[in-house]
Amino acid sequence: MNFDKDLDARGLNCPIPILRAKKALNDMTGGQVLRILSTDPGSVKDFAAFAKQTGNELLSSAENNKEFEFYLKRK
Repeated sequence: MNFDKDLDARGLNCPIPILRAKKALNDMTGGQVLRILSTDPGSVKDFAAFAKQTGNELLSSAENNKEFEFYLKRK
């Protein structure tokens, strides 16, 4: 999937990945896509809730070898 900005939050625990994603999204324009990499298992629920609360769209969420990859589209 294509993305406009990349955020590496591997090795960081909740709530840091969400806070960094929020900051990154604030620097982006509507319709742009942010890719987030995380190793925190709680980030799966966190990013789903974050998208719902903020109106940003969670385009996809995947796990590979205990690494999580999210694509968030800026509202």
